[in-house]
Amino acid sequence: MRQVDLMIFDFDGTLVDSGADLAEAVNYTLGALKMPTKETRQIIGYVGDGVKKLLERSLDNKNRHLLDEALNIFGLYYEKHMMDNTKLYPHVLDVLQKFQEKIKVILTNKRFCFTMTIARRLEIDGYFAEIIGADSTPFQKPDKRLIDDLLAKYSAERNKTVMIGDGVNDIAVAKNSGVLSVAYLNGLGDSNALLSLCPDYSCESLLEINSLFI
Repeated sequence: MRQVDLMIFDFDGTLVDSGADLAEAVNYTLGALKMPTKETRQIIGYVGDGVKKLLERSLDNKNRHLLDEALNIFGLYYEKHMMDNTKLYPHVLDVLQKFQEKIKVILTNKRFCFTMTIARRLEIDGYFAEIIGADSTPFQKPDKRLIDDLLAKYSAERNKTVMIGDGVNDIAVAKNSGVLSVAYLNGLGDSNALLSLCPDYSCESLLEINSLFI
């Protein structure tokens, strides 16, 4: 087992199973724009780089000029429906309680307001020293400056800091900044793509984290 002092968690696909509500919001947006809807699995494949990229990928190239309108429609709908199906992944609370004394941060490319609302409603916000959303800083994952700033802020060493996530950006930002990485293989991300990045650790159940670190 390896000692860690700072634990950084992704949000969508790692702590919360939010894929269904994201897909519903995208398809509502497409329908409102008189465009054909897409398969849930296809939309989930677009998740990981923030809502703007999610909608850019969901719109056909010829409809990219509708992006601003799509962002507005999506935001209004998702604000009301973000908790229709979203729930914690199994064993999230086991992990957060096990490492209750560690400094923990949520680092996500999701908008801060959406992240905070979901974290509060699922009653996990109190476990974290800080929640950093896509609009919290000028940078987004996989920009190493995000983690560099956290290392400085919490006086943490790189070899005692871990980034846990289900997306390629999570492993990439860990690699870029020289901290440990854990790939969660049963989230929203593509497990093969994650493993191709050679994370330091991988797990199919979040509970495995409890036996990796002290």
